[in-house]
Amino acid sequence: MVLVLNGVLQDDCPMDTTSLFMQHPVYRDYAQQLLSIPTKSVGPVGLLYVGQREMAAAAPHDKNINIIGTDDATTCIIVVVRHSGSGAVALAHFDGTGVDEAVCTMVARVQELALGYPEGRIELQLIGGYRDPQSYGEEVFYSIMQSFHKHHLEIDLTQACVGELNTILRGDINCPIIYGVGVNIKTGEIFPATFPERGPDRELRDARNFMGAQTVLDIYDASLGLLRIGPFNYDPLRGADLWLAQTDEFLLQHLSTSPDVEPPHFTHHMRATIKFIQENQFPAITVFRDNRPRYYRRDETTGCWTLILD
Repeated sequence: MVLVLNGVLQDDCPMDTTSLFMQHPVYRDYAQQLLSIPTKSVGPVGLLYVGQREMAAAAPHDKNINIIGTDDATTCIIVVVRHSGSGAVALAHFDGTGVDEAVCTMVARVQELALGYPEGRIELQLIGGYRDPQSYGEEVFYSIMQSFHKHHLEIDLTQACVGELNTILRGDINCPIIYGVGVNIKTGEIFPATFPERGPDRELRDARNFMGAQTVLDIYDASLGLLRIGPFNYDPLRGADLWLAQTDEFLLQHLSTSPDVEPPHFTHHMRATIKFIQENQFPAITVFRDNRPRYYRRDETTGCWTLILD
């Protein structure tokens, strides 16, 4: 009983996006405002990029970060949690795995960063999850709404650009309108975005998902200002050579929940990820020496993340 929709405390959680928009048509207007903003291409300087099954949180005074963002969301949903008083913000890229625990972590991180700011509410924004043929996006939407509805705090849903509101018909195929967003942590502005460069250890981070990780990784230590990857491990991938020998179309059809609408680089990224797994079958040994995370610090000259070497 703690989800607030259009200013009204809810007894029940919406079962799907259709019922949400029928009961609260104001979310159509909010989505239209977001959709009217031109898509920005965000460079690596001052960027904290969050991948699938990852999350991160930061405060406006963080000198290392200007933008938190993610993209390539088709059936996935991007979740932004923000404290209206302090401006502390958390962003996650959810595909339905590990949602309950990650929602609690997101809210906790934002609360920690908002200490000393008694005024303000926890606001929730959802973007992504177009109307796909298998209704995967609806499943992810419902799992997210359920998790926030179970939380003990009152949480205001202020944006829900999901489902039909994030869908456009191209030919006879439903396609997402927005694939990614950025959040300006100084101002709280949220905008459609693409990210040509996605930060360090991309193949390592994608390998974790490919091999079936069941949790959402918190990738930023706000107290230290460090990007933190791992440690984690996975089992060796059998048949990596066989995967790599397949055509792009085969990989697209077998490794995507939405093969008709994936961005052009999807299969290239899949091949790079499989190749990485093939070369690092036991990352606990080859990547995370002594079971320690890989830490990155913002380089003051370039503005990009650089590995902290022992």
